[in-house]
Order: sequence, then C-alpha cells, then structure tokens
Amino acid sequence: MTTAVAAPFRFFSLRVVRTRLLGPSLTRVTFAGPDLRAFHSDGLDQSLSLFLPHPGQAEPAVPVELGEGWWQGWRELPDDVRAVMRSYTLRALRRDDEGHTAEIDVDFVLHGLEPGSGIQAGPAARWAAGAAPGDRVLVLGPAVADNRAIRFRPPRDTDLVVIWADETAVPAACAALEALPAGIRARVWLEVPHAGDVQDVATAADAEVTWLVRDADGGPEDTLTALRDAQLPPAGHPYVWLAGESGRVKQLRRHFVGERGVDRRRVTFVGYWRRGLTEEQLREQG
Repeated sequence: MTTAVAAPFRFFSLRVVRTRLLGPSLTRVTFAGPDLRAFHSDGLDQSLSLFLPHPGQAEPAVPVELGEGWWQGWRELPDDVRAVMRSYTLRALRRDDEGHTAEIDVDFVLHGLEPGSGIQAGPAARWAAGAAPGDRVLVLGPAVADNRAIRFRPPRDTDLVVIWADETAVPAACAALEALPAGIRARVWLEVPHAGDVQDVATAADAEVTWLVRDADGGPEDTLTALRDAQLPPAGHPYVWLAGESGRVKQLRRHFVGERGVDRRRVTFVGYWRRGLTEEQLREQG
C-alpha cells in the first residue's frame, strides 16, 4: 500500500488587489485569487518564486501546461517574452473564515527608484512601482505548510534570538519578530537605505530592535562594527538568523561563530542577493 504525498510546491495564478508604499525603498503588494485556497505555509521566512509580465503583456509567459517540463520550456522562450522570475519572501498571509489562504503580501525593494539612488532599477522594482489592482502574476509557492523553503527554525531550547537583515530580508525578519512568543528575548538589527523605510513592528517578545539607516547623518555605516560593539544578553542556547546580501551575511556569520562562539549549527544564514550580480547571473553560477 502506498500513501499519496502532495507535491510541496505548485503554481498559483494571482491578481493584485492593492498596493501600499511603505517608504522610499519599499512597497507592499497584496495578491489574491481562488488558487490561494491550496496555498499552505507555516513559515516565517517562506520563500516564493514570483513570475512577472513584461510591459505590454497581460500576464506572465510561463508554459505551466508542460507540467514538470515548464522550466526548460520557460528557458527556451525569447528574452522579451519569457516571464521575469524573482525570488521573494512572504510577508504575511490572511485566511478566510474557513481557514483557507485568502490574501498574501509581498514587500518589494524599489532598488534604483528611490530619490537619488544613482543605480538602474531592475524589472521587478519597475513592475512593483507600477502595480495596480487586476495585474496578473504567477507564484511558485508552497502547497505543503512545512517545506524546505522555510529557513527560520529556532530550536526548541532557544533562549535568545538574534536577527540581522538588510532591506531585502526585512519582510521576513519582521514576520519572524512579530511571531516570537512572550518570554523569548530577541536582539534585532534591520538595515535600510533611508530613515523613511523604518517601520513599526509589534511583537510579544522581549525584543530590542535597532534600525541601521545607511544614509543617516552620524548613523552606523559599518554593520559589522555595530554588531561587534553590541552587548548581547547572556544566553546558553542562542539562535542566529542572518539574511540579505551574501557577502555581508557570510561576514556576519564568521563574526557570530568565530568571535562570539555561537554553535554554527544554530546559525541560519541566507544570501538573498549578491552585490554586482543579477538573479539570472546567480542562477547561472548555481
């Protein structure tokens, strides 16, 4: 006798229902659609693959009808037709009265669109800046609540949670912080480009949250120095979660493991992006 096992990921056809500018560098897009009834996630940093249309397209071009062959079919589409694929983390989900997922939020970093940024905006930032209700996207996301695209997993004995995130990982970090229970101590650093990107985050945890603003006069410009100088509460079983630019993440991991003596098995580090490389270039390297 065999037991059917649900595939952990599937495609969801969704539409934008509303948008909200969170700051100069961040905007929130809320998606909905009947497909979300099959969307299941218990993760706080749930990773998603988002497929976006090119300007002038009514929907993203992904050959989902090819089943497991969709990836090869998608890669073979012309560059100006093939949907733009980007990785994001889920900021929040809301359920209906029957317990099914009704809406999901994804926060986008507006790289290159902030005033005075001096860098070229990518296709996802441009799409998010112009997103409007009714716009269609595809999401490759979780059909199983506990899946391998969830990385924030503090062990049961954790007595201190330490978090660092840059703006690309701030949505996941905020979701994790909001979900921490009362009684747990947390020390959190969230790095954003502008003071206007700072957000209010509610949590039941005994948390100290420090926002590192890169353009602030007299603000901490060197993240490693800020963390190296910080006094952490004494803890027998700390858990560290680091996410953002891969070079910075690796540097901070060396600090916590090598300089602070945190057990490397209790340090989760995730490179969301790499300076100087597009996501397409990262996939080619991988």
